[in-house]
Amino acid sequence: MSWWSRLTGGKSDSESRPGRVDYLSEALALERQGDYDAALTSYRLALRDRPNDQRVLQNMAIAYTRTGQMAEAVRCYREALELDPTLGGAHYGLAFLLLKRGETDAAAEHLDAFLRRATHGPESERWVRHARQTLDELRGVAPSDAGGAGGAP
Repeated sequence: MSWWSRLTGGKSDSESRPGRVDYLSEALALERQGDYDAALTSYRLALRDRPNDQRVLQNMAIAYTRTGQMAEAVRCYREALELDPTLGGAHYGLAFLLLKRGETDAAAEHLDAFLRRATHGPESERWVRHARQTLDELRGVAPSDAGGAGGAP
């Protein structure tokens, strides 16, 4: 599924409804082909079928980011976090978009939220390390002052 299992959301819980298109799977396939605009259309259709599906919102945010539509990506991450404030991947993605906009305090809050919920394992360690390093930089903590918090275990 890639990009860290689409920000730790995992696979779709596709409902097997005969005759219904699985728009989320379709959108993911379109993204793999690099057709982000068509993927966004499929994500919108998936969201119409499942308006409270945080995975659809997170995937939309990723696609919006890849197409340079940062305001829409931020909106999608925020909507996903309204549905489930514990979504570590949404906190991570939103933090880095906010950094690009110069909103460092808000970005630091989301990085902190991500790190509080971060899972540990080989796939996530890269993202955890990046978040810790960025948060330390935002707080003005030198790498040697971080007490190893920014490094791999």
